[in-house]
Amino acid sequence: MADIIRAVQFGCGPIGCSIARLASTKPNIEIVGAADLTHAGRDLADVADMGTSNGVIISDSIDEVLSHNKPDIILHATGSSLKEVSPQLETVIKAGCNIVSTCEELSYPFRTQPVLSASLDALARKHEVTVLGTGINPGFLMDTWPLVMTGICQHVDEIRAVRIQDASKRRIPFQQKIGAGRTVEEFQKLVDEGSIRHVGLPESAALIAAGLGWELDDITETIEPIVADSKVSSDYLTVEPGQAAGVRQVAHGIIDGKRKVTLEFQAYIGAEESYDAIYVTGTQNVEAIIKGGTHGDLGTAAVVVNSIPRVVEARPGLLTMKDLPVVSALPNS
Repeated sequence: MADIIRAVQFGCGPIGCSIARLASTKPNIEIVGAADLTHAGRDLADVADMGTSNGVIISDSIDEVLSHNKPDIILHATGSSLKEVSPQLETVIKAGCNIVSTCEELSYPFRTQPVLSASLDALARKHEVTVLGTGINPGFLMDTWPLVMTGICQHVDEIRAVRIQDASKRRIPFQQKIGAGRTVEEFQKLVDEGSIRHVGLPESAALIAAGLGWELDDITETIEPIVADSKVSSDYLTVEPGQAAGVRQVAHGIIDGKRKVTLEFQAYIGAEESYDAIYVTGTQNVEAIIKGGTHGDLGTAAVVVNSIPRVVEARPGLLTMKDLPVVSALPNS
């Protein structure tokens, strides 16, 4: 691996900026370019609040950025749908660049999108680059972390992961995304339209199963409102009694009619406590809890940036977090 890893930030929304800001503090990473339609023509340092400018001006064309730089890796943060972002990934792969992406559906796409997964894997192998989808969830809290904890078990019967978030502390787009302040009828309509859904639970369930050598018969998923029984509010909106305060989403990985993997995601205004927890049933039982919960945006940036050296060193192909050595924090400048 080169002493300095040359990186390009592709996508400069809130998450992309958080990634670029953190990457700029690492002595072995140099950001040499950036691409984003909304912020084209602006200094990346200003957009990402990086402090000192490194002279990177955001382009509206990833092709232009790739042709004028020789990056080792692309930090990709443009969308959640693998089908929608796959043309972007293909462009980068053909340019011979490794990728770490926050696309949730890329975290373990082999079960849900086998044809597209095989195509991306073959293309990455052909161009001898590595592609990884990761983040805080999916990518760590509800898949990689549970898998790591099974390392002390002689046998595993079942895994349950729970993530509870007090949404009043999150940005307004997140509060709107979980349906806070909507009537139950409005909430259900948005669920039916696909507007309310945390992306990644089926992928996390499949990743856990693959890591344990389980063949799941099915993955089920339910989405329902958490209804406020009293008035609650955030800095941005108020939820009246009877309205949706947020969402409860549960995925089950099933074998022979039994729930082997359960992933429960709750995000709502008024949650009494935020926490992340895993429960492994087997020989031996394992219970681990992060009190206070994990900051989603900070955690996502950390997992992406800390994965960079692992991806640069990894074998070519479309990989997942279970395929990499343990990802740990990188030193700061």
